[in-house]
Amino acid sequence: MTILDTDLRPVELAELVGRNPMTLKRLGWWVDSPHMDAAERKEILSRYVDHRRRFEATAAKRQDRNAEVNAEVVPYERLRDLEPTKREIAVLQLISDGLVNREIGQRLSVSEETVKSHVRRLLAKLHANSRTHAVAIGFRRGLIV
Repeated sequence: MTILDTDLRPVELAELVGRNPMTLKRLGWWVDSPHMDAAERKEILSRYVDHRRRFEATAAKRQDRNAEVNAEVVPYERLRDLEPTKREIAVLQLISDGLVNREIGQRLSVSEETVKSHVRRLLAKLHANSRTHAVAIGFRRGLIV
């Protein structure tokens, strides 16, 4: 007789296998088991409601804390009035050489996400619609050769 041949409810079976839900799944027991009674459902629902209440309270505290921080966020429109930085021009040069973000990141020793950020800011500053458009603008302005 295996553990699957028993008439144990999931809660009782969990006690036998050490309350590891992955073990229960491997053994073929699922959360949607027809063996769950109303008391177990009520307990799960009450845990969910309690968890949600705690989550919302924590989120409210974080929101209050963030409201006190006076970090300046540079609006997208203000970026358009700025000139590209030396790093952004280096990224633009590598784009014109045909490199993709991953390769640019490797060349400049930065992450791919940092390269994406440089490209986004570059597109905004040059009023470009695409990477190709940014390269064309860069050539016209003499930013890259």
